[in-house]
Amino acid sequence: MILAIDTSVGTSVAVIGDGIIAEASTVDTRSHAEYIGVFIDRVLTEAGVTPAEVTRVVTGIGPGAFTGLRVGIAAGIAFAVGRGIPISGLPSHDAISVGRGACTVVSDVRRRELAWTTYRDGVSLNGPRLATESSLAIDVDLDTFPEVRAVQISAALLATAAQNRLDRGDDLSSLRPLYLRAPDATPSKGPKRVSG
Repeated sequence: MILAIDTSVGTSVAVIGDGIIAEASTVDTRSHAEYIGVFIDRVLTEAGVTPAEVTRVVTGIGPGAFTGLRVGIAAGIAFAVGRGIPISGLPSHDAISVGRGACTVVSDVRRRELAWTTYRDGVSLNGPRLATESSLAIDVDLDTFPEVRAVQISAALLATAAQNRLDRGDDLSSLRPLYLRAPDATPSKGPKRVSG
């Protein structure tokens, strides 16, 4: 049994055995922390699976927004460490490429920017990289690699993509988030002076 989690766009959680057993998701891009625990409990209950029956966790590592990615990756790590089972991380765009030939997976990463990755038969060829709506067609040959807009990432398809890559012998041990730009927050330069 695989517990799969993705919070790169909305929030999606699934339990996969021989096929999709249960999946819960929302396209809400701002309430990952509110949904993640509820969804994990829901899919385990709907699947009739106890945490002890889960043998691997798969988590999407982005690209996506800083807070959203941290919530999903942290939940995956917490579950895997608590159970003492392996955890695999893979780019969230891999889920959208499942079952497609040549394509460009595109997701909104806010601040009027898009993340894109080109694939052929589920194998990443280029990306993820940043673009704007106007620069995407310049950066990518969309005739050869047609655009597929990811408005939601399915955790079930993420688990399928992970299994395909594990079967090929790919190393999915890195859980490092795919942040494609510098964080908004910057370190403090010391205490502010107060005049009085």
